[in-house]
Amino acid sequence: MEDVHHRYILNVNFVEVPVTVKDPKGKLVAGLTWRDFKVYENGARQSLRLFTADPAPLSMAFVIDQSVTSDVMAKVNDSLGAIQGALTPYDEMAVFTYTHLVTEQSGFTGAQTARVPYVLAQAKAAGAEEVVPANTGPLAGCNVTANGQCVDPNLQPGKSAGSGYFITIPKEIHPLNDAILAAAKELSARPRERRRIIYVISDGKEAGSKATYKDVLRYLETNNITVFGTLVGDSARWGEGYLSKFHLPFTMYENRLAGYALMTGGTLDAERGVNGIENSYHELAEEARVQYTLGYLTHEPFIDGKFRKIEVRVERPGLEVYSKDGYYPSARDAQQ
Repeated sequence: MEDVHHRYILNVNFVEVPVTVKDPKGKLVAGLTWRDFKVYENGARQSLRLFTADPAPLSMAFVIDQSVTSDVMAKVNDSLGAIQGALTPYDEMAVFTYTHLVTEQSGFTGAQTARVPYVLAQAKAAGAEEVVPANTGPLAGCNVTANGQCVDPNLQPGKSAGSGYFITIPKEIHPLNDAILAAAKELSARPRERRRIIYVISDGKEAGSKATYKDVLRYLETNNITVFGTLVGDSARWGEGYLSKFHLPFTMYENRLAGYALMTGGTLDAERGVNGIENSYHELAEEARVQYTLGYLTHEPFIDGKFRKIEVRVERPGLEVYSKDGYYPSARDAQQ
């Protein structure tokens, strides 16, 4: 099948779909042809105009969660040196970190430049202390009072925060949505011929973001951005290595990182040890690079603001297919 190199100029309604195919053991499946794939948009089968299995250069934004506990953060710190080795001279990378706030440690730079080790060193952190507040028993009371009221700025009994008999533990802040959105905005300006990837290293918790999951997901789907991730900490207790999308534990569906990956066509690893975390960088970066790329001309009006559902099927039993759940048409694409 002919590769359409000039498609962005001639075909303003061209839709490109990166696809990963794995066997039941989580290994990439190579050697498929265009005849093995069927693509549907809003339930209607599409005629493929592009099929390629050629590796693509990556624009990869790493998002590192520094709000994990100190023991988990120490393992992440030790693993960061392996990130550069997972990428090629043709790739580029940016680094974002977040605790209570999101910080851009570096904009996009060549993945093999001498600046990268310095940036990754800046991304290391101490992590959060493993403190377990007590909200019952003799230790739950407020030791500092004024006029009969607790003056502890962190744990204050009364009303929604508790009473004199118990204290409501403050909610932790994990602005995962905001961090992914910040990385996505930087990625949206990268050239269309590069594969746009956000790689998140986190326990997947979300709390306290200004951006909503729904709005961030829409931004990702509009700008052709795929999320991959390595789950660490509590989220890795279900098992290590590749997480099948068909066998995720029930509680994993409440994990925001899992949701982003599943809806955008990315995949997840769960790792507890330094070696496992390091290996996941190499494996997931390779998956992002060697995805099958399918393309078709949509028959829908290109700019109408409506979500278009995509389904990709492979006509072979026992395989798992990862692709984006759909997309929103982009005015930027229509102007090209």
